[in-house]
Amino acid sequence: MTESDIFTIDSLSVWYGGQQALKNVSCAIRRHEILGIIRPANSGKTSFLRTLNRLNDLVFSCRTEGTVRLDGVDIFSDEMPVSLLRRRVGMVFALPVPLPMSIFDNITYGPRLQGVRNRSALAEMVERCLRAASLWDEVKDRLHVSAFRLSGGQQQRLCIARTLALQPDVILFDEPCSGLDPISTAKVESTMVELKKRHTIVLVTNNTKQAARVSDRVAFFLQGELVEIGATDQIFTAPRDRRTEDYIVGRFG
Repeated sequence: MTESDIFTIDSLSVWYGGQQALKNVSCAIRRHEILGIIRPANSGKTSFLRTLNRLNDLVFSCRTEGTVRLDGVDIFSDEMPVSLLRRRVGMVFALPVPLPMSIFDNITYGPRLQGVRNRSALAEMVERCLRAASLWDEVKDRLHVSAFRLSGGQQQRLCIARTLALQPDVILFDEPCSGLDPISTAKVESTMVELKKRHTIVLVTNNTKQAARVSDRVAFFLQGELVEIGATDQIFTAPRDRRTEDYIVGRFG
């Protein structure tokens, strides 16, 4: 592990019952980068993301081997309680899932659970998070209306703002633009690029053009294996593995 790495993954394998989803994956994730993950279906991307903040713990049949370290600490050790890990590693899912409450309360829900009660501090945090998610100007005059009254793209950016309220070091994005129109997609992409100044981003996307636009590095997964990882330009112009090239040019996937 180097000082530039926030996550180090070594020989990670994941099974669900007798079905192996990840096969001996080793890589590092660098601080303040956007790591794009591209892959065809059933290549282990969800298992990889869910391992990074231990959501797979909720799957009874899941078994994990190998090590995953966050800042050098094994995330499966007693030194890294799950509650701490999930504060440091947030996740934004493919479909926006706002809570059935106001925009303001969506963002303050997590901090309030952690004991933050000061109203002015909460208000400042809401504005900061909404600005960081490129949503403040669109909702600043209706913070107390239901989050369900936002458009799909706005709801997704609200979910980003809600994640930011817990001040994570890493944000995992699982196909965050899959249901969005091109304008909303562009706003989410610009938000991610801005966020990497303060956070590390892991972006799973089925859109290779999106990965090329926003990623600093790209990893290609196939059938549970990490085929290769490298700088975005290198992956898209001179991949080392023929399987990566075949996927990028559309021969399969």
